[in-house]
Amino acid sequence: MSEESLNKNGRTTGLDQMPVTALKGVGSRNSEKLAKIGIRTVQDILFHLPFRYQDRTRVVPIGSLRPGDSVVVEGEIELADIRFGRRRSLLVRLADGSGALTLRFFHFSAAQKSALSRGSCLRCYGEVRPGPAGYEMVHPEYLRITEGESPQVEESLTPVYPTTEGMHQLSWRAMAGRALALLQADPAALPEWLPDELLRRFRLPDLTDALGYLHRPPPDAPQQQLLAGSHPAQQRLAFEELMAHQLSLRETRLRQKHLDAPILSATAEWTRPFLKRLGFSLTDAQRRVLQEIARDLQQPHPMMRLVQGDVGSGKTVVAALAALQALEAGHQVALMAPTELLAEQHLRVFQEWLEPLGLEVAWLTGRHKGKVREQLLDDLRAGRVRIVVGTHALFQADVTFHALGLVIIDEQHRFGVHQRMALREKGSGSALPHQLIMTATPIPRTLAMTAYADLDLSIIDELPPGRTPVATVVIPDSRRAEVVERVRSACVAGRQTYWVCTLIEESEALQCQAAEDTVRMLQEVLPELRIGLVHGRLKPLEKETVMAAFKQAELDLLVATTVIEVGVDVPNASLMIIENPERLGLAQLHQLRGRVGRGAVESHCVLMYHPPLSQHAQQRLGVMRETNDGFLIARKDLELRGPGEVLGTRQTGEMQFRIADLLRDQPLLEEVQQAAQLLLEQYPERVTPLVRRWIGDRQHYINA
Repeated sequence: MSEESLNKNGRTTGLDQMPVTALKGVGSRNSEKLAKIGIRTVQDILFHLPFRYQDRTRVVPIGSLRPGDSVVVEGEIELADIRFGRRRSLLVRLADGSGALTLRFFHFSAAQKSALSRGSCLRCYGEVRPGPAGYEMVHPEYLRITEGESPQVEESLTPVYPTTEGMHQLSWRAMAGRALALLQADPAALPEWLPDELLRRFRLPDLTDALGYLHRPPPDAPQQQLLAGSHPAQQRLAFEELMAHQLSLRETRLRQKHLDAPILSATAEWTRPFLKRLGFSLTDAQRRVLQEIARDLQQPHPMMRLVQGDVGSGKTVVAALAALQALEAGHQVALMAPTELLAEQHLRVFQEWLEPLGLEVAWLTGRHKGKVREQLLDDLRAGRVRIVVGTHALFQADVTFHALGLVIIDEQHRFGVHQRMALREKGSGSALPHQLIMTATPIPRTLAMTAYADLDLSIIDELPPGRTPVATVVIPDSRRAEVVERVRSACVAGRQTYWVCTLIEESEALQCQAAEDTVRMLQEVLPELRIGLVHGRLKPLEKETVMAAFKQAELDLLVATTVIEVGVDVPNASLMIIENPERLGLAQLHQLRGRVGRGAVESHCVLMYHPPLSQHAQQRLGVMRETNDGFLIARKDLELRGPGEVLGTRQTGEMQFRIADLLRDQPLLEEVQQAAQLLLEQYPERVTPLVRRWIGDRQHYINA
């Protein structure tokens, strides 16, 4: 499509503007049902692809049938009889000279029984399965054939569409057929936004041809390839959709470069004494990432940088040094964490590091009320508070800053898009704060480059010296007594132990050991040990007191729920017991395991599961036993759980694909990035309509 044919909005009036009600047979009732699954236009119908196909293009001899075949057969009725067993059923014997087949009907009327009389001819479609007297079809679709008649078979494979309540497959096929007819009559109504050069270079079929093929595949189409989503026609559409997401995120990134942000130049006023007091040297990886951040902060446009690092790689030190650069430049810093516990952890660490330098660290959560809150808000507004740590309470409307220069967001994928947008607006005047986003959930590079294309990526790929790999064992909970003895030995030897339960109260459905019951059990069998309990329902002060006692070695054993996933750093803790690990994701297990192995002594993690384990759970626990590499674990997590789970809820609406599948289509991602760059450089007028086609109203979420 030429540039001249675009209207002033950069688009043609076409199938993306035509409502589904323009298709014959789609009235207001059906359009409401379709709207529930996001289908509003004729273009949406075309992009709603079948998930499997039926072969009704040929009549198959009954003698050649195999169990599992879904086929068309034709024959004469030899026998029709009602059988009374556990369920009344109508059995019809159909033969074609090559063999015979039983048709079984559990729901039938007297009229149906009389119509299926001996000597009648039928054409049937159904799935072949073994029965008591040979192969049979249960409730097949059938058509009576009168003598001399030979109804036509289908010319293409029959599509089966994902559907919604009240929408029959016949309706879908009719709608898709009419949408295809409109497209074939006027291909320009669904413009080809990928230029010929790009189609040739990446060996992609034409858009109209790809859609025609997928809605009406020829009889010899490779069904296994279509089922796997790897057919060139499917890959063509996935490629375009992935490109649209990539372009959208890159546009966001380019727009960031045109926005204003304060220039934050370091003076070393606090950085130098901070590094002297630290007590350990930074790793090369930390230094490299800090240089990248320092460069960004000195630019007049907002930094948008994602720092990935495995458990224990030292992201918090990097965040603290970035904060000091902003403070040295006379600006405020806000550090935001998704839970109060994680925010408290950051608060304690930042107070320990920064208060000796004369920098007060404030604390804001939803629990702050009344005069205390009013005073804190007043101090933030006036610039008397320079660094604040908090939860989502930081984005509330009444929180304003004097000169916010840097926002540090920990585990950003656990925040909703509106929250991130709200925090961005807290800058002073037209200047936006710089954003540093941290995650301890390593994301495979290809996925990160696709899902986070709007961010610059830094990876801390080195652990501090002295960290010992944690040896992991997987055992059934029938060996609980052995595990208890192991805990006794470790604690008697002067080491400390975590015992993690996944629920606070007993739940028969989940069969998880409750933390409170576990404490009672352990106190009975280990009376010589000092045992503490931490869970999410404790008051913050109680929780903090117990955690502090454990850190100061006043407790030998800490029983906890998963709240300690991001808990205190206790180098003396060398044993971690995790009950019911099959209930948790790999990333969470890896985070929990990261609580031990922080000292020089050899550390162990015991994954104590409740049998029987599903094959999926066996695979996941096997990965934990075999490796301590967070990036390898993330890759396995991606394979086992899919990208939605791995990325969490980073931005509502962002990673929802119609056709593409990030796991299946990973091999396309590098070429998609090249194609997106080519389009941006050489065909910029096609970018907006391409993004609108695939993302539409969700675009503003991605621009958060």
